[in-house]
Amino acid sequence: MSVLLRQFLLIIGISTLASNVLAALPSSSDKHAVAVHYTDMAYAIYSDAEKSGIALQASVNTFLKAPDQKSLIAAQNAWKTARKAYQQSEIFRFGNPVVDDWEGQLNNWPLDEGLIDYVADDYFYALGNIGADLNIIANPSLNLGSDVVDASTINAELLRSLHELGGSAANVTTGYHAIEFLLWGQDLNGHKLGAGERPYSDYLRGDKCTHGNCDRRADYLRAVTAVLVEDLQYMSKQWAPKLKDNYRAELLGMNDDIILARMFYGIGSLSLGELGGERIKVSLEANSTEDEHDCFSDNTHWSHYYDGLGIQNLYLGTYQRLDGSVLSGPSLSSLVAKANAKTDQQTRQSLDNTMNALTVLTNAAEAKDKPMKFDMMIAEGNKRGEEILSNILSALVDQTRSIEQSASVINIDPTATGL
Repeated sequence: MSVLLRQFLLIIGISTLASNVLAALPSSSDKHAVAVHYTDMAYAIYSDAEKSGIALQASVNTFLKAPDQKSLIAAQNAWKTARKAYQQSEIFRFGNPVVDDWEGQLNNWPLDEGLIDYVADDYFYALGNIGADLNIIANPSLNLGSDVVDASTINAELLRSLHELGGSAANVTTGYHAIEFLLWGQDLNGHKLGAGERPYSDYLRGDKCTHGNCDRRADYLRAVTAVLVEDLQYMSKQWAPKLKDNYRAELLGMNDDIILARMFYGIGSLSLGELGGERIKVSLEANSTEDEHDCFSDNTHWSHYYDGLGIQNLYLGTYQRLDGSVLSGPSLSSLVAKANAKTDQQTRQSLDNTMNALTVLTNAAEAKDKPMKFDMMIAEGNKRGEEILSNILSALVDQTRSIEQSASVINIDPTATGL
């Protein structure tokens, strides 16, 4: 548990739930309607993540059939699209065990990429990591000291078995960031403009293959993308309606106050502990490109943006699907507004302030004239970058306080998740 997350829990723990004069506590039927809509939102978001994952798989397969620069860029763009729905799904972490137990398979970072493929000579990796430079793609037999792993066939079973090898979270063999590395390669630009520049020829057969082992590299990319789709299909099914034995059915069988607590706990934890702390504050204070979230593709600004949007989505009970349609329904906001309209208004404003600050981030990163990506912002001495990220951190702190206050006015303790 991060220091910032513990601070968030402390803020909640010392709050006095009775400190607000309640105009109208929500009825049981109102709370249950919000709980049901919560599961509807989860199903919609994970279904979109699944669909975009399938589209990524199709684009990867097209690229591998006839590798060239155009098809590589198409696969990279499909990866970026696939991140949009997934990042908005992170609001379901930190309170739903089915998600927390699964999430590491898809979004572990940072990773020691030397476990997967070739790296630069000055490659920096986690000290003491036995898997840091095994290079699965180059080695059909992996020597782990007392054990030897047969890696002659790169498939889903092998990748799943090696994920978090030796108990190290840096040993990432599956998920979005493993795919990202295989599509972009290392970003060797430091704090300067530029993402990874993996050549499409890393996947060509015969004497046109660069960096060797192109067939095995293609096998890895094909297998890891298939694993991603399998994992997304699993989670989509867990939230599907009209099933008797999935997580949605289990959750809706619980007390509605527990479900509301999990909702508040999820967005509060993502807001301050994860997005504000692990993903922004750590990188900024350490000036560390190694701690950048989407470090190979320089897509970090969009991942942060969609995390923020997911938080706002959940509080407001709305989600714009990848096809443009909008899902909306009973929300935390509607419950809070009935109890204390001023608190709801303040929380809405804090969410808007965060999204405005995140929009400044994305505008700077996507500027046609002198773009400033996240890894450039965290460079020592970059005052403008520090200002942009500090403003986001400040907005996230205020937002988290507002979330806690909103929970308080409807008499919900966000730590009472039943876990």
